[in-house]
Amino acid sequence: MEDKQRELGEEEKEEEHAKVEIWKYVFGFVEIAVVKCAIELGIADAIESHGSPMTLLELSSALRCDPSPLYRIMRVLVHLKIFKENPATQIGPKVYAQTPLSKRLLKSGENSMAALILLESSPLMLAPWHGLSARIQGISNSEFESVHGEDVWSHAAANPDHSKLFNEAMACDARVAVPAVIESCLEVFKGIETIVDVGGGDGTTLRLLVEACPWIQGINFDLPHVVSVAQECDRIENVGGDMFDCVPKADAVIKKSVLHGRGDDECI
Repeated sequence: MEDKQRELGEEEKEEEHAKVEIWKYVFGFVEIAVVKCAIELGIADAIESHGSPMTLLELSSALRCDPSPLYRIMRVLVHLKIFKENPATQIGPKVYAQTPLSKRLLKSGENSMAALILLESSPLMLAPWHGLSARIQGISNSEFESVHGEDVWSHAAANPDHSKLFNEAMACDARVAVPAVIESCLEVFKGIETIVDVGGGDGTTLRLLVEACPWIQGINFDLPHVVSVAQECDRIENVGGDMFDCVPKADAVIKKSVLHGRGDDECI
């Protein structure tokens, strides 16, 4: 009898927990929407430029926006522990301060992940996720193409702004992944004189690699519209082409996998 009552008590607790937990999924989009808002407003950039924590009025003045809605945004960002809220003192009001996480929202810098967040939270890239069930059921083979009528590469070629954001987003990923690879297994690159990065984007991956491995010559290989705006760099040659036709000859290849335009270093 006691076991039965205990079991019923646990079920009631689970039911009460579910009543609360479900709201996380009802409003699950809010967190990324607020983070995207913070990047677009330049909140982290404003505090960084100020050089010290800022009051709400200082921040709203710098961003040229109404303090009332900004306060609500900052409440969420503080709750998410993206920014810190230092309490008011006798000599001044409370202020908002940077954290290591908020500095990832800076629009530029070695640790910035802003472009990658803006890309993945854009309507263009979110729309295919609404067709996920169709993909699981085998109704659709390419969610992006089903939604937008063309593949991600064709869309990027015809839309320079999206192409620029895409390449900046991939550079964010490279700035995190490549130093980790170099630090943990630099010996992999010993003896390699030439290396080609297939789908190298703006060349960030190769720039980090040749800087750490001065004996390597790099070939940044991507579609012509991509390499046409890639930065020039010593010991890196930008080459345009299609990997389904041919790939420049080199001692080694950096190959990346792509899911809906998101590139991850798969193997080197």
